Amino acid sequence: MAPRCSGRISSMRGLSLLLLLWCTGLHASEPLRIAAASDLRYALDDIVAAYRQMHAQTDIEVLYGSSGKMTTQIIHGAPFDIFFSADIAYPETLRERGMTATAPAVYALGRIVIWSNTLDAASLTLEDLVSDDIRRIAIAQPAHAPYGLRAKEALQSAGVWEAVQGKLVFGENIAHAAQMTRSGAAQVGIIALSLAMFPDLAAHGYHVIDDALHQPLTQGYVVTRRGGDKPEARAFADFMASETAHGIMLRYGFRFNGE
Repeated sequence: MAPRCSGRISSMRGLSLLLLLWCTGLHASEPLRIAAASDLRYALDDIVAAYRQMHAQTDIEVLYGSSGKMTTQIIHGAPFDIFFSADIAYPETLRERGMTATAPAVYALGRIVIWSNTLDAASLTLEDLVSDDIRRIAIAQPAHAPYGLRAKEALQSAGVWEAVQGKLVFGENIAHAAQMTRSGAAQVGIIALSLAMFPDLAAHGYHVIDDALHQPLTQGYVVTRRGGDKPEARAFADFMASETAHGIMLRYGFRFNGE
């Protein structure tokens, strides 16, 4: 018979301790998980890169999507530590449900624009979208994407919503709407200024839609209840108020209260 290893844990108490240490190690190695609205796809990537230069030890994962759907996912247990929404109303919903560790805070104000990969969008207005020459218009799904809802409000205010109904194609989120326009699936898109200013898209002009035609895109974030005990979550949230983060947001067309 082979000799027994003298270090073998034979008792249930020893096994429990081993499992506890193993689970603790897993928790310690968990990344900081961020859920973010798709209009942040490029700006937040740059902010995360800047943050990593100062906190190289912090592992960060970012998932982009529509604010409404991500809210639903968090409510149903999705493991996110911070939530950056395109509409502060969604973090407010989480707070009302007792699912946040911090009060929702505004991080920027967004803008919507008319953009095209094939037309001179800089010369287009919302009223021009009724033209027979424009057959497909991409917007984000208004039911769960704040940028899509603001696009709908602007089209309604301009008096063309009913006229363009048959032309509309809906992206799952604002980044998807931009991709549809970029690929040619739609001739024109009403997308986030932050996406239109990304270098790959900025080669084409855009027309900024008057803020007065829609409700404000007041964008807010919150540390979730899951992230409340993670120092990394609070540290990254604080970094969003830094000059470095503000400079990046301004570069992508975001504004701040009072500006």
